Amino acid sequence: MDGPAGRSGATRLMSIGDFARASGLTPKALRLYDDSGLLEPAEVDPHTGYRWYAEQQLARARLVARLRLVGMPLARIRVVAGLGPAAAVAELVSYGRQLSADTASARALLASLVDELGHAPDEETPMSTDHPRTTPDHGSPVLPGPTLRCAARLEQGGRATQEDAVLVGTRLVAVADGVGSAGGSGERAVAALAAAERDGLLDGLLDGRLDGAAPLAAVEAVLARAAAALAPGDATTLTALALHAGQLVVAHVGDSRAHLVREGRLTRLTRDHTVVQTLVDEGRLTTEEARSDERRVQLHRALEGGRPAEPDLAVHAVRPGDRLVLTTDGVHGRVGPAVLADLLAGGGDPQEVADAVVAAVEAAGADDNLAVVVVDVA
Repeated sequence: MDGPAGRSGATRLMSIGDFARASGLTPKALRLYDDSGLLEPAEVDPHTGYRWYAEQQLARARLVARLRLVGMPLARIRVVAGLGPAAAVAELVSYGRQLSADTASARALLASLVDELGHAPDEETPMSTDHPRTTPDHGSPVLPGPTLRCAARLEQGGRATQEDAVLVGTRLVAVADGVGSAGGSGERAVAALAAAERDGLLDGLLDGRLDGAAPLAAVEAVLARAAAALAPGDATTLTALALHAGQLVVAHVGDSRAHLVREGRLTRLTRDHTVVQTLVDEGRLTTEEARSDERRVQLHRALEGGRPAEPDLAVHAVRPGDRLVLTTDGVHGRVGPAVLADLLAGGGDPQEVADAVVAAVEAAGADDNLAVVVVDVA
């Protein structure tokens, strides 16, 4: 599209789409910042209302984009963007110190609530766990407690190496997607999970002997083992599920995902720790835009060697008939949400569902490693 720059010849102007891609903002965000006076376009077509931006505005736009990523309010960004370098540095230092103080206060409050609720009686009635342990016909492992039928698929896809990994243990299922120069970090993480389970770190989960916050602590201790197995500089996503007396404990870090299928409806149990997920949460990207945004692979958090494991933790009640599914981004990043929902909520046993998911990814190109675990609660 030819813009006003061709008519004036003085300043090269960029369309709102080109400017959005160059600045790291979205057209939706640019329109918002125009309306708020934070970042007005260089020209607006008087007939169509189309916005044009000057190349010289990129520095301000990129500053706005980075400050929004740290959560700075628009009013304060307007102040910072209008300051000289020294004054802007002083403002940023002050804002960072306020963030630290706010975070410390929030952590203290959360710690007191964790302690209070960790000693409160559980009001939910757990599902009975007196079903016998059985072996499915297709030979997949079975977790004790409610009868669970499991299947997993792990494929290399179009990558030169396999960085994804899966675990189907006796109390624990997990997927990982590793990154790092040495390779194999995902595999090392799930191997450490399996070893921690064999060492008894999850004993007492299924029969309800652990109560209060103890089940969460047990699962978090297992993930700490996984982090300790990684070399400094290596990292992996990790999403794990453990059953506790009829409840599901989810531990998650990164952009692998856990899903629940109940009565034909698919629900995501985890939140991606990525730049684009933050933008979606703040309304600056739509879910559809996020699927093609190049920042979708940029992780905010992962399980890292040499650093404490700090996963998201959640507890969900499980019912007979539920289906639990774990996927790495080689699956949900290649197959659209509607297609994936149909596959996961469809009929068939876990192995048939896992095979169908892999077939759909391969039909979409399978340019990445992929892993899927399907667990049905009988």
